[in-house]
Amino acid sequence: MLKATMFLMVMVPMVAPLTMSAALAQKGSNTMEINRKADQKTVEGPEEYFTGKATITGQFQRETPSRVTGAIVHFEPGARTAWHSHPLGQTLIVTEGVGWTQLENGPKYEFQAGDVMWCPPEHKHWHGATPHEAMTHIAIQETKDGKNVTWMEKVTDEEYLAGEPVTGKEAD
Repeated sequence: MLKATMFLMVMVPMVAPLTMSAALAQKGSNTMEINRKADQKTVEGPEEYFTGKATITGQFQRETPSRVTGAIVHFEPGARTAWHSHPLGQTLIVTEGVGWTQLENGPKYEFQAGDVMWCPPEHKHWHGATPHEAMTHIAIQETKDGKNVTWMEKVTDEEYLAGEPVTGKEAD
């Protein structure tokens, strides 16, 4: 099992070893890699990096020369990440529900299923569900020097609930 500091898409260790076909696919074989839904593990988001209940499914980390890592993250109402940054940024593809996100010292934004967000490189931010609705997103980011995230302090309830979120077109 890899240390959480080695592979931290949303920062938990890989939960399953590569299968033989996956290993061959990553070594330049002509074989496609398919991680079947039934074989994907779901783990709890570590309390150190999440407030509330968050689960992480389908984690992946591609072999060099690729730098791509990712997972599907589900947040129950009120759940959110701690403040964090990504060395090369992060793309979030929202698949269900409604959530909030915020860059440090910026407005809080609301997003919903179907939205695609970009978190810029090295910018401190957080994201999660709203207090009353769950949210699921696919998170994709790249590693730089073996790291894809830097975790910081937790988002306080006061920070999470402060101000009305920017919604709709005024968010653009």
